[in-house]
Amino acid sequence: MTVRKILMTVDTVGGVWQYATDLAAALTALGQEVTLAILGPPASPDQVRTAEAAGCEVQETGLPLDWLADGPAPVQDAARQLVQLARSADADLIHCNHPAYAAAAGWPAPVIAVAHGCVSTWWRAARGTPVTEAFRWHADLTRQGLLAAEIVVAPSASYARDVQVTYALPRLPVAVHNGRASRPRALPARDDLFALTVGRLWDEVKQASLLDRVAAQIDLPFLAAGSLTAPHGEQALLQHLQTLGAIPAAQLDALLAARPIFVSAASFEPFGLAVLEAAAAGCALVLADMPSFRELWDGAAMFVPVASEDAYAEAIATLAGDPAKREQMGRRAQEHALRYTPEHTAAAMTALYDQVQPHRVAA
Repeated sequence: MTVRKILMTVDTVGGVWQYATDLAAALTALGQEVTLAILGPPASPDQVRTAEAAGCEVQETGLPLDWLADGPAPVQDAARQLVQLARSADADLIHCNHPAYAAAAGWPAPVIAVAHGCVSTWWRAARGTPVTEAFRWHADLTRQGLLAAEIVVAPSASYARDVQVTYALPRLPVAVHNGRASRPRALPARDDLFALTVGRLWDEVKQASLLDRVAAQIDLPFLAAGSLTAPHGEQALLQHLQTLGAIPAAQLDALLAARPIFVSAASFEPFGLAVLEAAAAGCALVLADMPSFRELWDGAAMFVPVASEDAYAEAIATLAGDPAKREQMGRRAQEHALRYTPEHTAAAMTALYDQVQPHRVAA
């Protein structure tokens, strides 16, 4: 197997961090060398330890994160600096988890762009319209980056189709499912039955406000873990969910170890690492009936109409009142989760790396 120096862009705000560090650990185990170039807010001490445990070199770039930028100029300047970083790192391949930066000229090695989610696809899902003029620059830069990359990857086939349509791409992105590393089993945080949702609670496509109304209808506690405040200041105002805020991984593991009924009402989700974590822990899943969840979890979850709070409440009540069914659904989810591991993702990505970088590319 070819040993490569891979420069991988990453941010600390959302699921890209988990994806990147789990994938990097699997790639390192295969003998690859991975440098994580952090965009946007700096990594926390816990995140730095996670990256170092994965065997990565960490570069705190201080460069702006594209979807938090005010316009194209800072992103274009940051992309030029990333090109220089790739040169100084003697990178053999660029794994760009933020396609807008792939549009830069002068990359010293092939670029694979991975579309985890973006303003334009989010906007179409949340608002039902193309992105507004205020964010058109981001759509333009992202399209340029997707077209410039040797290969475009998406974490699900359904999202690959969404990306192709949104950006009028001549080729369908390659679907490579995400994976999540297994962790040591934690002791359950509690012994009562409860419902749980996890995600960016401020993000309207996660539909925390709908689940807040569901929490008012059901007879068991409904916990919600995740940030209530967006990086740009937007806040989720919730009355009935028991909000925990952003919690450490160990605390989340302990909650999942209690095997709650896990609920995601997301109306837009390119993959959904939180669902995978819950499934791996053996939680029964109640999921919004939308394309990526169907693709990933058909036969291993209860699906309900995306916008029906009554349907969510009914599904939760059904599982709460039927321990045997709840245990059966948890087993199905856990078995299904074995399909989605960092090792599977690393093997698929390595095959793509081999297509674009069979030998070192001169700087």
